[in-house]
Amino acid sequence: MPDAPAVTRTDLAAVAAAFGDRLHSAGVPVTPERSARFAAAVLLAEPTTTAEVYWLGRVTLLSTQAQIPVYDALFDEVFRGYLDLADPNAEITAPAPSRATPSDDNIGSEQSSARETDSVAPITSATPGSHAPGEADADDTSVLAAASTSEILGHRDFSECSPEELALLRRLVEELPLVPPSRRARRSRRHPAGRQLDVRATLRRAHRTGGDPVRRIRRRNTERPRRVVLIADVSGSMEPYARIYLHLMRGAVRALGAESFVFATRLTRLTRQLAQGGPDYAYAKVSESTPDWSGGTRIGTALTRFLDEHGRRGIARGAVVVIVSDGWEIGDPAEVGRAMERLSRLAHHIIWVNPRSAAREFQPLAGGMAAALPYVDTFLSGHSVDALRELLDAIRAAG
Repeated sequence: MPDAPAVTRTDLAAVAAAFGDRLHSAGVPVTPERSARFAAAVLLAEPTTTAEVYWLGRVTLLSTQAQIPVYDALFDEVFRGYLDLADPNAEITAPAPSRATPSDDNIGSEQSSARETDSVAPITSATPGSHAPGEADADDTSVLAAASTSEILGHRDFSECSPEELALLRRLVEELPLVPPSRRARRSRRHPAGRQLDVRATLRRAHRTGGDPVRRIRRRNTERPRRVVLIADVSGSMEPYARIYLHLMRGAVRALGAESFVFATRLTRLTRQLAQGGPDYAYAKVSESTPDWSGGTRIGTALTRFLDEHGRRGIARGAVVVIVSDGWEIGDPAEVGRAMERLSRLAHHIIWVNPRSAAREFQPLAGGMAAALPYVDTFLSGHSVDALRELLDAIRAAG
């Protein structure tokens, strides 16, 4: 039985193209772009089991749940050695509903549990190969258009994603473009389109033309990156979003030189830990430095400590401060209001990210959120990759 490493040792592009062609012949609208995306996902994820290859192909090659039974049956035949990809005349048999799952040991328990009940559960990424009655008879004209992995998962709430989808989302978050906000520097420099006249340089140049300032030299203000400070809530209520934001904070520390803090019942500075080594080393250090992870929430105490120990010393002065929290405060909400008032006098721009605000019925009624909102310049949800792109645009525009 060939395993994933055996696939990577062969011509991966040819294997992905051939597998996509077989799926297309079986009725799944696989495009060359999807096949290329499948090959790129295998190279990035470096799967070690056939089940991992299965999920990578399912996420990148399919666009609707009705295609899952065909994909499962053909995946079984191709990656279990029943069908030779090199033989273009190999017969593709129609998939039977009974074998609509890849026969892998790692997902056998899920397969058996799905058959023990007569009720049909909705198909999600956590139920590989599940097949609801009537889906195989769906009209082919209702097949969705081709969508990339980022398009499929871009709008998905982080709290609703499976572990496999979160692994892909972390890579998408790490690839997001980070552009620092800018501020006007004190110094200016010569520029032909400048609005300021450089009198001294113009007079020196006039000596060459008999004292007549034929050529006027102009200057314009320069810009420097503005400091960015990220403060993330890692309490129990923010657990579904905390690890994704750690990836974003690590990227901001390394790309923008940002300052990073997390808090639950107390404040912890993580700038040095996130700046050192690879992701695994950084997150191991984060775990050591944050004993209150998934604990209670004391927003007011954490912000007050930030202002007393770091903010007034220069970190928050003129900075763009991003606070990620749902606003649930177990302490006195008035303390949150006082801390936010002090922070608003120091910071250039305050962005509050509340993933719970994406819900239609959301209202800022939580004590900490209601107390902080009057001092917030930009309020965002940040619950998905698409929402994170809006956050990065807001950070860039805050300059």
